[in-house]
Amino acid sequence: MTPAHAGPRARAVLGELWHERLGGFAVSEDHAPHLLAALEWLCRAQDVTGTPGIARGYSLVRHPQFGIRGWQAAYPETTGYIIPTLFLAARHLGWSGLAVRAIQAAHWEIEVQLPNGAVQGGVIGEPPTPAIFNTGQVILGWLAAYHETKGDEFAAAARRAAEYLVSVLDDDGAWRRGNSMFADRRATNYNARTAWALAEAGAVLAEPRYTEAARRALLQVAKQQHENGWFPACCLTDPAEPLLHTVAYAIRGLLEGGRVLGEASLIAAASVAAERIAERVDARGTLPGRFTAAWGPAAKWRCLTGEAQMANIWMRLEAITGEPGWSKPVPRVLQALKATQSRGASDPGIRGGIKGSSPMTGWYGRFEVLNWATKFFADALMRDEQREACARARCGVLA
Repeated sequence: MTPAHAGPRARAVLGELWHERLGGFAVSEDHAPHLLAALEWLCRAQDVTGTPGIARGYSLVRHPQFGIRGWQAAYPETTGYIIPTLFLAARHLGWSGLAVRAIQAAHWEIEVQLPNGAVQGGVIGEPPTPAIFNTGQVILGWLAAYHETKGDEFAAAARRAAEYLVSVLDDDGAWRRGNSMFADRRATNYNARTAWALAEAGAVLAEPRYTEAARRALLQVAKQQHENGWFPACCLTDPAEPLLHTVAYAIRGLLEGGRVLGEASLIAAASVAAERIAERVDARGTLPGRFTAAWGPAAKWRCLTGEAQMANIWMRLEAITGEPGWSKPVPRVLQALKATQSRGASDPGIRGGIKGSSPMTGWYGRFEVLNWATKFFADALMRDEQREACARARCGVLA
Protein backbone atom coordinates (compact mmCIF):
# COMPACT_ATOMS: atom_id res chain seq x y z
CA MET A 1 0.00 0.00 0.00
CA THR A 2 1.15 3.56 -0.57
CA PRO A 3 2.19 5.39 2.62
CA ALA A 4 -0.52 7.69 3.95
CA HIS A 5 2.01 10.40 4.75
CA ALA A 6 3.39 10.57 1.19
CA GLY A 7 2.57 13.62 -0.93
CA PRO A 8 0.27 13.32 -3.95
CA ARG A 9 3.13 12.99 -6.46
CA ALA A 10 4.88 10.37 -4.36
CA ARG A 11 1.60 8.48 -3.95
CA ALA A 12 1.13 8.56 -7.72
CA VAL A 13 4.58 7.07 -8.32
CA LEU A 14 4.17 4.44 -5.64
CA GLY A 15 0.72 3.58 -6.94
CA GLU A 16 2.05 3.01 -10.46
CA LEU A 17 4.89 0.85 -9.16
CA TRP A 18 2.47 -1.16 -7.05
CA HIS A 19 0.20 -1.88 -10.01
CA GLU A 20 3.20 -2.94 -12.08
CA ARG A 21 4.16 -5.43 -9.38
CA LEU A 22 0.62 -6.81 -9.44
CA GLY A 23 0.76 -7.33 -13.20
CA GLY A 24 -0.69 -4.11 -14.54
CA PHE A 25 -4.01 -2.33 -14.82
CA ALA A 26 -7.50 -3.46 -15.75
CA VAL A 27 -7.85 -4.29 -19.44
CA SER A 28 -10.99 -3.98 -21.55
CA GLU A 29 -11.37 -6.41 -24.42
CA ASP A 30 -12.90 -3.51 -26.32
CA HIS A 31 -10.27 -1.06 -27.57
CA ALA A 32 -12.62 1.94 -27.28
CA PRO A 33 -12.04 2.91 -23.63
CA HIS A 34 -8.28 2.58 -24.03
CA LEU A 35 -8.31 4.65 -27.23
CA LEU A 36 -10.47 7.35 -25.69
CA ALA A 37 -8.21 7.59 -22.64
CA ALA A 38 -5.11 7.89 -24.83
CA LEU A 39 -6.63 10.61 -26.98
CA GLU A 40 -7.80 12.54 -23.94
CA TRP A 41 -4.23 12.39 -22.61
CA LEU A 42 -2.93 13.81 -25.91
CA CYS A 43 -5.49 16.63 -25.69
CA ARG A 44 -4.34 17.49 -22.16
CA ALA A 45 -0.72 17.38 -23.34
CA GLN A 46 -1.59 19.97 -25.97
CA ASP A 47 -3.60 22.18 -23.65
CA VAL A 48 -0.93 22.45 -20.96
CA THR A 49 1.72 24.03 -23.19
CA GLY A 50 -0.17 27.26 -23.83
CA THR A 51 0.41 26.66 -27.56
CA PRO A 52 -0.98 24.21 -30.13
CA GLY A 53 2.24 22.24 -29.69
CA ILE A 54 2.00 19.02 -27.69
CA ALA A 55 4.00 18.50 -24.51
CA ARG A 56 6.86 16.04 -24.92
CA GLY A 57 5.66 14.09 -21.93
CA TYR A 58 4.98 14.03 -18.23
CA SER A 59 7.67 13.31 -15.63
CA LEU A 60 6.60 11.50 -12.49
CA VAL A 61 9.90 12.50 -10.83
CA ARG A 62 12.33 15.35 -11.37
CA HIS A 63 13.60 14.90 -14.92
CA PRO A 64 17.41 14.70 -15.23
CA GLN A 65 17.48 16.76 -18.45
CA PHE A 66 14.68 19.26 -17.91
CA GLY A 67 15.01 19.56 -14.13
CA ILE A 68 11.25 19.51 -13.56
CA ARG A 69 8.46 17.21 -12.51
CA GLY A 70 5.15 17.29 -14.33
CA TRP A 71 4.37 18.39 -17.87
CA GLN A 72 7.24 19.17 -20.21
CA ALA A 73 7.48 21.78 -22.98
CA ALA A 74 6.01 21.43 -26.47
CA TYR A 75 7.95 19.09 -28.74
CA PRO A 76 7.92 20.00 -32.46
CA GLU A 77 9.17 16.60 -33.69
CA THR A 78 6.48 14.41 -32.21
CA THR A 79 3.75 17.02 -32.49
CA GLY A 80 4.41 16.69 -36.23
CA TYR A 81 3.65 13.02 -36.44
CA ILE A 82 0.80 13.21 -33.93
CA ILE A 83 -1.06 15.44 -36.42
CA PRO A 84 -2.02 12.48 -38.70
CA THR A 85 -3.15 10.54 -35.63
CA LEU A 86 -5.52 13.33 -34.63
CA PHE A 87 -6.98 13.50 -38.14
CA LEU A 88 -7.49 9.75 -38.25
CA ALA A 89 -9.09 9.72 -34.80
CA ALA A 90 -11.41 12.56 -35.80
CA ARG A 91 -12.74 10.39 -38.66
CA HIS A 92 -12.63 7.17 -36.70
CA LEU A 93 -14.64 8.50 -33.76
CA GLY A 94 -16.56 11.34 -35.39
CA TRP A 95 -14.76 13.71 -32.98
CA SER A 96 -14.37 16.85 -35.09
CA GLY A 97 -12.51 18.70 -32.34
CA LEU A 98 -9.50 16.49 -32.91
CA ALA A 99 -9.23 17.69 -36.51
CA VAL A 100 -9.34 21.28 -35.26
CA ARG A 101 -6.49 20.48 -32.88
CA ALA A 102 -4.50 18.89 -35.71
CA ILE A 103 -4.89 21.95 -37.93
CA GLN A 104 -3.86 24.26 -35.10
CA ALA A 105 -0.80 22.11 -34.45
CA ALA A 106 0.14 22.18 -38.15
CA HIS A 107 -0.07 25.99 -38.18
CA TRP A 108 2.05 26.13 -35.02
CA GLU A 109 4.68 23.96 -36.70
CA ILE A 110 4.90 26.59 -39.46
CA GLU A 111 5.38 29.29 -36.82
CA VAL A 112 8.34 27.46 -35.27
CA GLN A 113 9.87 26.24 -38.56
CA LEU A 114 13.44 27.48 -38.87
CA PRO A 115 14.36 29.97 -41.63
CA ASN A 116 16.26 27.28 -43.57
CA GLY A 117 13.17 25.07 -43.66
CA ALA A 118 14.33 22.65 -40.97
CA VAL A 119 12.63 21.72 -37.72
CA GLN A 120 14.53 22.17 -34.49
CA GLY A 121 15.78 19.36 -32.29
CA GLY A 122 14.53 19.07 -28.72
CA VAL A 123 11.67 20.92 -27.08
CA ILE A 124 10.67 24.56 -27.29
CA GLY A 125 13.01 26.56 -25.07
CA GLU A 126 16.13 24.62 -26.03
CA PRO A 127 18.56 26.09 -28.61
CA PRO A 128 16.72 25.91 -31.97
CA THR A 129 19.25 23.92 -33.99
CA PRO A 130 18.11 22.02 -37.11
CA ALA A 131 17.52 18.28 -36.87
CA ILE A 132 17.17 15.97 -39.86
CA PHE A 133 14.94 13.39 -38.22
CA ASN A 134 12.64 15.94 -36.62
CA THR A 135 12.22 17.69 -39.96
CA GLY A 136 11.03 14.50 -41.62
CA GLN A 137 8.49 13.82 -38.89
CA VAL A 138 6.90 17.24 -39.21
CA ILE A 139 6.72 16.87 -43.00
CA LEU A 140 4.37 13.95 -42.35
CA GLY A 141 2.18 16.26 -40.27
CA TRP A 142 2.12 19.03 -42.87
CA LEU A 143 1.26 16.59 -45.65
CA ALA A 144 -1.60 15.21 -43.59
CA ALA A 145 -2.88 18.75 -42.97
CA TYR A 146 -2.59 19.52 -46.68
CA HIS A 147 -4.48 16.33 -47.53
CA GLU A 148 -7.29 17.25 -45.14
CA THR A 149 -7.58 20.98 -45.81
CA LYS A 150 -5.92 21.65 -49.20
CA GLY A 151 -4.27 24.59 -47.47
CA ASP A 152 -1.37 25.84 -49.61
CA GLU A 153 0.51 26.99 -46.50
CA PHE A 154 0.99 23.38 -45.43
CA ALA A 155 2.27 22.33 -48.84
CA ALA A 156 4.66 25.29 -48.84
CA ALA A 157 6.00 24.41 -45.39
CA ALA A 158 6.50 20.78 -46.41
CA ARG A 159 8.30 21.94 -49.56
CA ARG A 160 10.68 24.18 -47.59
CA ALA A 161 11.44 21.30 -45.24
CA ALA A 162 11.97 18.85 -48.10
CA GLU A 163 14.34 21.28 -49.82
CA TYR A 164 16.37 21.42 -46.63
CA LEU A 165 16.55 17.62 -46.41
CA VAL A 166 17.70 17.33 -50.02
CA SER A 167 20.32 20.05 -49.52
CA VAL A 168 22.06 18.25 -46.65
CA LEU A 169 21.86 14.68 -47.98
CA ASP A 170 25.32 13.34 -48.78
CA ASP A 171 26.09 11.81 -52.17
CA ASP A 172 26.02 8.27 -50.76
CA GLY A 173 22.45 8.72 -49.49
CA ALA A 174 23.27 9.30 -45.81
CA TRP A 175 22.36 12.28 -43.66
CA ARG A 176 25.37 13.35 -41.61
CA ARG A 177 25.06 17.13 -41.63
CA GLY A 178 22.27 18.72 -39.65
CA ASN A 179 21.62 15.81 -37.33
CA SER A 180 20.52 16.59 -33.80
CA MET A 181 22.97 17.29 -31.00
CA PHE A 182 22.53 13.65 -29.97
CA ALA A 183 23.45 12.15 -33.35
CA ASP A 184 26.22 14.67 -34.07
CA ARG A 185 27.69 13.80 -37.51
CA ARG A 186 26.85 10.11 -37.44
CA ALA A 187 24.61 8.63 -40.09
CA THR A 188 21.79 6.83 -38.30
CA ASN A 189 19.73 4.20 -40.09
CA TYR A 190 16.51 5.13 -38.36
CA ASN A 191 16.56 8.11 -40.73
CA ALA A 192 14.83 5.67 -43.07
CA ARG A 193 11.72 7.19 -41.52
CA THR A 194 12.90 10.63 -42.65
CA ALA A 195 13.38 9.25 -46.16
CA TRP A 196 9.80 7.92 -46.10
CA ALA A 197 8.58 11.46 -45.33
CA LEU A 198 10.67 12.82 -48.20
CA ALA A 199 9.23 10.19 -50.54
CA GLU A 200 5.71 11.19 -49.50
CA ALA A 201 6.58 14.83 -50.18
CA GLY A 202 7.85 13.90 -53.63
CA ALA A 203 4.62 12.08 -54.43
CA VAL A 204 2.22 14.68 -53.01
CA LEU A 205 4.10 17.75 -54.27
CA ALA A 206 5.05 16.17 -57.62
CA GLU A 207 8.76 16.84 -57.14
CA PRO A 208 11.04 14.12 -58.60
CA ARG A 209 14.11 15.47 -56.78
CA TYR A 210 12.54 14.58 -53.44
CA THR A 211 11.59 11.14 -54.72
CA GLU A 212 15.08 10.34 -55.97
CA ALA A 213 16.75 11.65 -52.82
CA ALA A 214 14.44 9.48 -50.74
CA ARG A 215 15.27 6.48 -52.90
CA ARG A 216 19.01 7.01 -52.39
CA ALA A 217 18.59 7.35 -48.64
CA LEU A 218 16.45 4.22 -48.33
CA LEU A 219 18.73 2.12 -50.52
CA GLN A 220 21.66 3.23 -48.37
CA VAL A 221 19.90 1.90 -45.25
CA ALA A 222 18.95 -1.36 -46.95
CA LYS A 223 22.54 -1.80 -48.14
CA GLN A 224 23.79 -1.77 -44.54
CA GLN A 225 21.19 -4.18 -43.20
CA HIS A 226 22.56 -7.54 -42.07
CA GLU A 227 21.33 -10.74 -43.70
CA ASN A 228 19.26 -11.56 -40.61
CA GLY A 229 17.49 -8.20 -40.85
CA TRP A 230 19.39 -6.42 -38.06
CA PHE A 231 20.44 -2.79 -38.54
CA PRO A 232 23.82 -1.32 -37.53
CA ALA A 233 24.01 2.36 -36.58
CA CYS A 234 20.37 2.35 -35.49
CA CYS A 235 20.52 3.74 -31.96
CA LEU A 236 21.74 6.97 -30.41
CA THR A 237 23.03 5.43 -27.20
CA ASP A 238 24.11 1.84 -27.96
CA PRO A 239 24.39 0.88 -31.65
CA ALA A 240 25.58 -2.62 -30.70
CA GLU A 241 22.32 -3.29 -28.84
CA PRO A 242 19.80 -0.92 -30.42
CA LEU A 243 16.56 0.23 -28.87
CA LEU A 244 13.40 -1.40 -30.21
CA HIS A 245 11.97 2.09 -30.76
CA THR A 246 14.67 3.19 -33.22
CA VAL A 247 14.78 -0.21 -34.93
CA ALA A 248 11.04 0.13 -35.52
CA TYR A 249 11.63 3.59 -37.02
CA ALA A 250 14.00 2.02 -39.56
CA ILE A 251 11.61 -0.81 -40.41
CA ARG A 252 8.64 1.53 -40.87
CA GLY A 253 10.68 3.87 -43.04
CA LEU A 254 11.75 1.06 -45.37
CA LEU A 255 8.24 -0.37 -45.50
CA GLU A 256 6.37 2.84 -46.24
CA GLY A 257 9.14 4.28 -48.38
CA GLY A 258 9.12 1.10 -50.43
CA ARG A 259 5.35 1.40 -50.79
CA VAL A 260 5.53 5.00 -52.02
CA LEU A 261 8.46 4.36 -54.38
CA GLY A 262 7.21 1.00 -55.64
CA GLU A 263 10.47 -0.63 -54.51
CA ALA A 264 9.73 -4.23 -53.58
CA SER A 265 13.28 -4.71 -52.30
CA LEU A 266 12.72 -2.12 -49.58
CA ILE A 267 9.49 -3.77 -48.46
CA ALA A 268 11.34 -7.09 -48.39
CA ALA A 269 14.08 -5.57 -46.22
CA ALA A 270 11.49 -4.33 -43.76
CA SER A 271 9.80 -7.72 -43.79
CA VAL A 272 12.93 -9.61 -42.74
CA ALA A 273 13.45 -7.45 -39.64
CA ALA A 274 9.74 -7.41 -38.77
CA GLU A 275 9.59 -11.20 -38.95
CA ARG A 276 12.60 -11.63 -36.68
CA ILE A 277 11.00 -9.37 -34.07
CA ALA A 278 7.64 -11.14 -34.37
CA GLU A 279 9.43 -14.38 -33.51
CA ARG A 280 10.64 -12.78 -30.26
CA VAL A 281 7.18 -11.91 -28.91
CA ASP A 282 6.71 -13.99 -25.78
CA ALA A 283 3.57 -15.66 -24.46
CA ARG A 284 2.64 -12.52 -22.53
CA GLY A 285 2.84 -10.37 -25.69
CA THR A 286 5.99 -8.52 -24.66
CA LEU A 287 9.38 -7.80 -26.22
CA PRO A 288 12.80 -6.85 -24.81
CA GLY A 289 13.60 -3.14 -25.00
CA ARG A 290 16.90 -3.77 -26.82
CA PHE A 291 18.27 -6.43 -29.17
CA THR A 292 21.68 -7.87 -29.93
CA ALA A 293 22.88 -8.32 -33.51
CA ALA A 294 21.57 -11.91 -33.35
CA TRP A 295 18.13 -10.61 -32.26
CA GLY A 296 18.74 -11.80 -28.72
CA PRO A 297 17.30 -9.90 -25.76
CA ALA A 298 19.60 -7.15 -24.49
CA ALA A 299 17.33 -5.59 -21.85
CA LYS A 300 15.05 -6.90 -19.12
CA TRP A 301 12.67 -3.96 -19.45
CA ARG A 302 10.14 -3.32 -22.21
CA CYS A 303 10.19 -0.34 -24.58
CA LEU A 304 6.46 0.34 -24.82
CA THR A 305 6.85 2.79 -27.70
CA GLY A 306 8.64 0.15 -29.77
CA GLU A 307 6.02 -2.49 -29.01
CA ALA A 308 3.23 -0.19 -30.20
CA GLN A 309 5.26 0.69 -33.31
CA MET A 310 5.75 -2.98 -34.14
CA ALA A 311 2.02 -3.67 -33.82
CA ASN A 312 1.45 -0.92 -36.40
CA ILE A 313 4.18 -2.33 -38.65
CA TRP A 314 2.79 -5.86 -38.67
CA MET A 315 -0.65 -4.57 -39.58
CA ARG A 316 0.78 -2.36 -42.32
CA LEU A 317 2.78 -5.28 -43.71
CA GLU A 318 -0.39 -7.33 -43.96
CA ALA A 319 -2.17 -4.47 -45.74
CA ILE A 320 0.69 -3.59 -48.10
CA THR A 321 1.79 -7.10 -49.05
CA GLY A 322 -1.62 -8.76 -48.93
CA GLU A 323 0.00 -11.64 -47.07
CA PRO A 324 -2.14 -12.95 -44.20
CA GLY A 325 -0.50 -13.79 -40.92
CA TRP A 326 1.55 -10.68 -40.33
CA SER A 327 -0.88 -9.46 -37.68
CA LYS A 328 -0.75 -12.70 -35.68
CA PRO A 329 1.26 -11.15 -32.77
CA VAL A 330 -0.90 -8.01 -32.65
CA PRO A 331 -3.67 -9.14 -30.25
CA ARG A 332 -1.15 -10.35 -27.65
CA VAL A 333 1.01 -7.24 -27.96
CA LEU A 334 -1.95 -4.86 -27.68
CA GLN A 335 -3.32 -6.78 -24.70
CA ALA A 336 0.03 -6.39 -22.93
CA LEU A 337 0.22 -2.70 -23.82
CA LYS A 338 -3.29 -2.00 -22.60
CA ALA A 339 -2.34 -3.48 -19.23
CA THR A 340 0.30 -0.73 -18.83
CA GLN A 341 -2.22 2.09 -19.32
CA SER A 342 -3.48 3.63 -16.09
CA ARG A 343 -6.99 4.79 -16.99
CA GLY A 344 -8.08 5.45 -13.42
CA ALA A 345 -5.14 7.52 -12.15
CA SER A 346 -6.08 10.69 -10.30
CA ASP A 347 -3.04 12.45 -11.78
CA PRO A 348 -4.07 13.78 -15.23
CA GLY A 349 -0.47 13.54 -16.45
CA ILE A 350 -0.59 9.80 -15.96
CA ARG A 351 -4.21 8.97 -16.74
CA GLY A 352 -4.56 7.45 -20.19
CA GLY A 353 -0.95 7.93 -21.30
CA ILE A 354 1.67 5.31 -22.12
CA LYS A 355 4.98 5.25 -20.28
CA GLY A 356 8.40 4.91 -21.84
CA SER A 357 9.30 1.62 -20.19
CA SER A 358 7.73 -1.24 -18.31
CA PRO A 359 8.53 -1.38 -15.52
CA MET A 360 8.72 2.40 -15.52
CA THR A 361 12.12 2.15 -13.83
CA GLY A 362 13.48 0.85 -17.16
CA TRP A 363 16.07 2.86 -19.05
CA TYR A 364 13.89 4.30 -21.82
CA GLY A 365 11.77 7.26 -20.72
CA ARG A 366 12.33 6.32 -17.07
CA PHE A 367 9.45 7.54 -14.89
CA GLU A 368 7.90 9.33 -17.88
CA VAL A 369 4.67 9.20 -19.82
CA LEU A 370 5.57 10.01 -23.45
CA ASN A 371 3.47 11.64 -26.13
CA TRP A 372 4.93 9.48 -28.91
CA ALA A 373 4.34 6.25 -26.99
CA THR A 374 0.72 7.32 -26.50
CA LYS A 375 0.43 8.27 -30.19
CA PHE A 376 1.68 4.91 -31.50
CA PHE A 377 -0.59 3.10 -29.05
CA ALA A 378 -3.63 5.04 -30.30
CA ASP A 379 -2.61 4.35 -33.91
CA ALA A 380 -2.40 0.63 -33.23
CA LEU A 381 -5.80 0.48 -31.55
CA MET A 382 -7.42 2.29 -34.47
CA ARG A 383 -5.61 0.13 -37.03
CA ASP A 384 -6.71 -3.00 -35.27
CA GLU A 385 -10.31 -1.79 -35.43
CA GLN A 386 -10.08 -0.72 -39.07
CA ARG A 387 -7.62 -3.05 -40.75
CA GLU A 388 -9.51 -3.10 -44.02
CA ALA A 389 -9.81 0.68 -44.13
CA CYS A 390 -6.11 1.05 -43.33
CA ALA A 391 -5.20 -0.89 -46.46
CA ARG A 392 -6.17 2.22 -48.42
CA ALA A 393 -3.68 4.84 -49.48
CA ARG A 394 -5.05 7.39 -47.03
CA CYS A 395 -3.95 5.30 -44.07
CA GLY A 396 -0.55 4.89 -45.65
CA VAL A 397 0.48 8.41 -44.62
CA LEU A 398 -0.49 7.85 -41.01
CA ALA A 399 2.78 8.57 -39.22
